[in-house]
Amino acid sequence: MKWQSLMWILWPSFLMAGLASAVTFALIDPLDVAIFGYIRPDREVLYAAGFFFFWFMGAMSSLLTLYIVPKEGDERNDISF
Repeated sequence: MKWQSLMWILWPSFLMAGLASAVTFALIDPLDVAIFGYIRPDREVLYAAGFFFFWFMGAMSSLLTLYIVPKEGDERNDISF
């Protein structure tokens, strides 16, 4: 995989992770979240975990999109609508 392809995957997913984290944590207070009913992590831990979760999901979406894009020389590129 080329470095350019890696940036096509990571940069948009980073931007979307920031936006998704901002929207999510504007609506949900991390201190109200309890894992298994009694574990209450710090705010910073949930902020970081949420951001990296959203970043991972966005990266997987971008990776899948880049994977299904037709390559040059592929005979399926000649489809006209």
